Amino acid sequence: MEKKGVIYRISGPLVIAENVKGVGVYEVVEVGEERLIGEVIGVEQDRAVIQVYEDTTGLKIGEPVYLTGQPLSAELGPGLITSIFDGIQRPLPVIQELAGIFVRKGVKTSPLPRNKKWDFKPLVKPGAKVGPGDFIGVVKETELISHYIMVPLETRGIVEWVAGEGSYTIEEPVAKINGVEVKMYHKWPVRKPRPFTEKLDSREPLVTGLRVIDFFFPIGKGGKAAIPGGFGTGKTVTLQGLTKRSEADITIYIGCGERGNEMADALHSFIKLTDFRTGRPLMERSVFIANTSNMPVAAREASVFMGVTIGEYYRDMGYNVLLVADSTSRWAEAMREISGRLEELPGEEGFPAYLGSRLASFYERSGLVKTIGEPPRVGSLTIIGAVSPPGADFSEPVTQATLRVVRALYALDVNLAYRRHYPAINWLTSYSLYVEHVKEWWSEQGGDYGLLREKLMSILQKEAELEELVRLVGTEALPAEDKLTLEVARMVREDFLQQDAFSPVDAFSPPLKTLYMAKVISLFHDYAFDALRKGVALEKILTMKVKEKIARMKDIPVFDYEKAFQEIMDDIKKEFELLLQEVG
Repeated sequence: MEKKGVIYRISGPLVIAENVKGVGVYEVVEVGEERLIGEVIGVEQDRAVIQVYEDTTGLKIGEPVYLTGQPLSAELGPGLITSIFDGIQRPLPVIQELAGIFVRKGVKTSPLPRNKKWDFKPLVKPGAKVGPGDFIGVVKETELISHYIMVPLETRGIVEWVAGEGSYTIEEPVAKINGVEVKMYHKWPVRKPRPFTEKLDSREPLVTGLRVIDFFFPIGKGGKAAIPGGFGTGKTVTLQGLTKRSEADITIYIGCGERGNEMADALHSFIKLTDFRTGRPLMERSVFIANTSNMPVAAREASVFMGVTIGEYYRDMGYNVLLVADSTSRWAEAMREISGRLEELPGEEGFPAYLGSRLASFYERSGLVKTIGEPPRVGSLTIIGAVSPPGADFSEPVTQATLRVVRALYALDVNLAYRRHYPAINWLTSYSLYVEHVKEWWSEQGGDYGLLREKLMSILQKEAELEELVRLVGTEALPAEDKLTLEVARMVREDFLQQDAFSPVDAFSPPLKTLYMAKVISLFHDYAFDALRKGVALEKILTMKVKEKIARMKDIPVFDYEKAFQEIMDDIKKEFELLLQEVG
């Protein structure tokens, strides 16, 4: 007999049900005659507080509440890649076919297609001894992703039977282990981190193609970072750029409470884009979770945990996964609304006291890990979350709580955005704790990365100090060396850090090209100051022809940049030699 209670009270997305003895926290329930999906977030005696993930308009006191006995879980199996889900893993394209362009209340459908056949290839034989996480087969999910079928984490023993090579649906068993039938999919609670053998220190950066990140503030594979910024500074553009061009095997984009038009634009552009490394459609390595601002606020929390669970699943196969969440501030605002309706004691600015721990439970699921199972493999899940502080005030609670758990900060600057400097990441307020970890990797690419990075950063910091002086006395009152510092700093900003997101050449900067560009500016800096000290007039240095080549070096195509950069460095040396000959 189906267990059920009744609705006792309704308050927006919250429903209080009674006569639900035995219900557990985080258990999924179905609310009302329309069986709206909800999750229990509090229990007291025979009453439960339920956050409903659908619109509660029309619910009435006394309607039934059905208990499922199961936590909110993700379906994990072939068919996740290329999918577009809402916050509770309902496939939106399938719902559109069933109910039209608006998501009706109570619409239910399977997250993964049940009728699609997948070409299964076994990787074990009958009689083999297997344990949790072992590969037993593989299917080609897309042209870019091989989807490995793993032994469920609660199963181990001897393979009694395994399906032969052929086409099967996810509901058909593909193996039997100690009497337990194994299918190509399983479910996993979204709030429970998937286990691993060991967490490792990342020694290799996740290459994003953005020079300001890769060179100045790198993020290691399996790292966690935040991108705070005021309205219009480019958070969404930056996150979309990272998912489109970073060297991750799989990307998961979570639209957490963002505007519907921004999410629609992201989906529209991704469907048309190709992966520049393989030439295949970008969707063949992407998963989308669309939870927009006009959807019920309770589903925002579910959307981020749903996304991170899917990310951990592909990490366990040995892939490098990038997850971006846009934006965690909207999730925090939903927490504040629900906390207020629960009449909990508020913290700073009305946010709940558990804001920090809830954010940490999300970001801490990132990492570079040795996974469970055979063959031995290492996978990573990198998490980058956008934060939307009102008025670009980084002292507000969500930003501060995020800074306590992340290890890299990409602070977007309103002034840079207004000057059309993309990406508008402020190099004076941003930081990365991964610099020392990835220093050896960068040095292997060529050159002393640590000294080069420190040198360019010191030039930018010196420029910031001089700007204060310029406001007081003007540029003309500065000595020649300070004027030259300002010019070299301008070259770092405009010729190195600034990138054109729409340029097919400059949108992604490979590590070696980034290093060469830094070396060119460093070389110009050294020769310029040496020439200035030997009597060359500042005006002659500022009007050198080679500066035009430096300004255009970001447009050097990938296939011939090594030779081209060497030519620029040779030109720098020759032109300065001529200037020194003139002063004799």
